[in-house]
Amino acid sequence: MIRVENVTKDYTVGQTVVHALRGVSLSIEKGEFMSIAGPSGSGKTTLLNLIGCLDKATSGEIYIVGEAVSSKNKKELALLRRQRLGFVFQSFNLIPVLSAYENVSFALSLLGTNGSEIKERTHGILEEVGLKGMETRLPGELSGGQQQRVAVARALIKEPDLVLADEPTANLDSDTGREILDLMVDLNKKHGTTFVFSTHDQMVMDYARRLVRLHDGEITSDERRGS
Repeated sequence: MIRVENVTKDYTVGQTVVHALRGVSLSIEKGEFMSIAGPSGSGKTTLLNLIGCLDKATSGEIYIVGEAVSSKNKKELALLRRQRLGFVFQSFNLIPVLSAYENVSFALSLLGTNGSEIKERTHGILEEVGLKGMETRLPGELSGGQQQRVAVARALIKEPDLVLADEPTANLDSDTGREILDLMVDLNKKHGTTFVFSTHDQMVMDYARRLVRLHDGEITSDERRGS
């Protein structure tokens, strides 16, 4: 479903060129529950951002469901993200003046979904992530774990091909982080949604059915585990 072919990414910091990724190649199949792990500076967030079409590779190519990313303009990339990708961030990235319901339903309204379908699907996904009865609460009225559940619901409401989660447990205590991971495992099994995490959290690595390790911008291991 996702193919990364010999991708490099360089950044210029002052007079110095930083090689964030050095010829990374990777294939991600539908339904995977996978973590990209490594220490700070290993390139894991850079790789996630490239797969998510939030940044462009210096060289190489990324294919999403057979579509080459490098040939697309900004408008086409935005449409690809909107239709095919869901995002979950460590800082939740919810709109503070919108309720849980409004934060989730907004993603569907951008796709032009009709009102009755938006209502049905939004209530359905909020119930599925354990937030029934909290639809009208603002993010500031929710705990960190509840806010991350809203973020997961927002990512999944579009029924994306792929959900990218950047350090999704970083701002959560271990028990709440485990609840969020259990939720994502259940959603992965129920809907077949592909999840890819970037993390340095050992708990997230332990949950992954596939663990790709990066160091200094290169893949050092790719371990597949049982379900």
